[in-house]
Amino acid sequence: MTEKFKIDDVAKEVGLTKRTLRYYEELGLLSAPERSEGGIRLYTQEHIDRLKRLINARDVLGFSLQELQRYVTITEELESHRHGYRQLSEEADKKQKLLELEPVVRNQLEILNEKLEKMIQMRDEIQQFHERVQAAIDRMNGQGN
Repeated sequence: MTEKFKIDDVAKEVGLTKRTLRYYEELGLLSAPERSEGGIRLYTQEHIDRLKRLINARDVLGFSLQELQRYVTITEELESHRHGYRQLSEEADKKQKLLELEPVVRNQLEILNEKLEKMIQMRDEIQQFHERVQAAIDRMNGQGN
């Protein structure tokens, strides 16, 4: 039997509030968990793993909630294709599945590349500002001698 976790345990495990977990469920970022007879949400390890991926996408990649929804949709599509590919035995069927998969993977790469370009641009702007600050400090240190 699969281990089940209450919302308090999941919130502590992933570092989110219970309210945020319910909100992610409402937005469709997280599938609705089973409920006990008393109506208590019962999450699985898959829910926790998915939440950790969402948090990484949000924190590391700086995804907004809208971007997270897009990311989740594409990730689910990739999973579906990957599972379907493994079930196939005929080369022609595998090739067709790969042809279906290629634009999905390309789309995921485009999303990440867009985000990366923005991050590089921000880094370059901050780097230039840092260089100007450092040059001003160096000039002031030179004046004081």
